[in-house]
Amino acid sequence: MPPRRRVDPAEVRAAVLAVSDWLVDPTVPTPGRAALADAVRRSARTLEQLAPGNSVEVRVPPFVAVQCIEGPRHTRGTPPNVVEMAPRTWLLLVTGVLTYDDALAAGLMDASGHRAALIADLLPLNPIGPPGDRE
Repeated sequence: MPPRRRVDPAEVRAAVLAVSDWLVDPTVPTPGRAALADAVRRSARTLEQLAPGNSVEVRVPPFVAVQCIEGPRHTRGTPPNVVEMAPRTWLLLVTGVLTYDDALAAGLMDASGHRAALIADLLPLNPIGPPGDRE
C-alpha cells in the first residue's frame, strides 16, 4: 500500500472548525455525514503522522482506524492496545473540549492495553477556543 499523503494542518483546522459549533453545543444539529467524516479522518491521520508506529490502534467507527505510537508491533488479529470511540467523542478529544481521562471515566470510549493511554499525551491535536476566538 502506498504511503498516505501528508495531512495539511490548514485543511485539518478547517474540517474541525466546520463541526466545532456542534462540539461545544450539543443542541446544535449534527453536522452532515461528509463534514463529520472529513473532520474525523483528517484529525485521526494527523495523530498517525505525529506519532508513527503500530503499537496502538485508534478506532472511530464508521469513519477511520489508524495505528500510531512506536513500540511492539502486532501482526495478526486484534491489536493489544486499542482505543475506540464515537466520532463526537474523538472530536471532543481532538479539540480539547474533553480530556482523555474524563472520556474514559464517563464511559465515552473503550481503551485496552497498557500503551493505549499514550495517545492522551498527544491530545488535543487542534484546540478550539470560544466562538469569537475561532478562525
